[in-house]
Amino acid sequence: MTPGDSLWPGGPALPGLAVVNPQQSVSAPCTTPGTRACLQLSSNLAWLMDNGKVTFGPTPISHGRPGFETPPGVFHVASKDWYHWSTMHHAEMRYAVFFNGDIATHIGPIQEKSHGCIRMTPDGARAFYDYLRPGDQFEVVR
Repeated sequence: MTPGDSLWPGGPALPGLAVVNPQQSVSAPCTTPGTRACLQLSSNLAWLMDNGKVTFGPTPISHGRPGFETPPGVFHVASKDWYHWSTMHHAEMRYAVFFNGDIATHIGPIQEKSHGCIRMTPDGARAFYDYLRPGDQFEVVR
């Protein structure tokens, strides 16, 4: 499988970056200058941003369960891996974007809480992976 392949046989290719409904004004709760990725834990939503304006989202997420909470704060992209294997949890993490130690955004079941990572839909994880670069700023708010 290559990064451009469909994630499921016969499934559609993943779309490019776009605000969910470009006719509506979309805002995100993150306000720190320079933020490129905004994650809101209380609403389980995420956005991509450029100069304070939303470029993608909101997209649904899930985050850390009790005892493995995803911490709020300002972080920076450390690395990206389109196919990462978690030796800690023995699980694949497709379109992983690491931003706080071993915490990353990646494809995963958004109906379940994680061990700290941000689980995303395939569309959301791919958008974050394609858009973000090492050094880009993440803001995680409650």
